This record gives sequence, C-alpha cells and structure tokens, in this order.
Amino acid sequence: MNHSNHILNDLVSATRDGKSFYELAATKVDSPELKSLFARLAKVKGDIVHGLSNEIRAVGEQPAETGTWTGDFAKFYGEVRALLGDKDYAYVAQLEESEDRLMKAFDKALSDEKTSAIAHTIITRYMPEVRSCHDIMRAQKMTLKKAA
Repeated sequence: MNHSNHILNDLVSATRDGKSFYELAATKVDSPELKSLFARLAKVKGDIVHGLSNEIRAVGEQPAETGTWTGDFAKFYGEVRALLGDKDYAYVAQLEESEDRLMKAFDKALSDEKTSAIAHTIITRYMPEVRSCHDIMRAQKMTLKKAA
C-alpha cells in the first residue's frame, strides 16, 4: 500500500471511530436534541467513511474495516465519565475531543509532503464536513458548559 492510500485508510479508521462513538452516545444521552444531533453526525461520519473507502477501492486497495485503539479508549473514557457526572455533557465533551483528533488527522494528512495530489484532493473534498462536525460539537460543548 502506498503512502497516500495508507493515509486515506488512517482517515477511514479515525472517521469510523467517530461514527461508532456518535452511535453509542445517541443511545446513552437523555436529551432528545442530543440523540438527534448524534444520529445525524453519525450519518455524516458514515458518509465520509463510505466515500473514502470507495476512493481506496478505486485504486485496488482494501479500505480499513475497523476503528483505532485510540477511538476505543475514548469511547470507554466517555462511558466512565458519563457514570461520574452529567451524562449529556460527558458525551458531548468526549465527542468534541474526538472531533479535535479527527481535524488534526485531516490537517496532518493535508500538510504531509508525501500525500499525493489525488489524495490531497480527496481529503480536501471532505474537510468542510469534518470542520462542520467539529464546530457543531465545540459549540454544543460551550452551550452545555454555560448552562451548568
């Protein structure tokens, strides 16, 4: 697997982490608004995973089918944090941190000199959605923090 396909696969895994974390959190929070938001953002993550996976398949490679250890740990930490305090805020805070990690992964992939022009174009195509999810969760965290 070449460097660019490896980078795209890393982004698939990291985005898959976000999708599964949003799906889990949607079943755990009390707020109907958060349940709806998390379900919507899980769908966005699923669309990104699907799109990136198709790009990887198009060049004859196999896309990643699992998330990352870091994503699994973040979900676990979110579960523990939710048990110890405000459940809705705990999930929002952990998901916002997950969004931070994903933004950094996409930014790093774009700034990597070894990323091919084609991979750069693919990553750039998904950046607005990644940035939007990040901004939504940051705003949600700030709103809940002020309400506390």
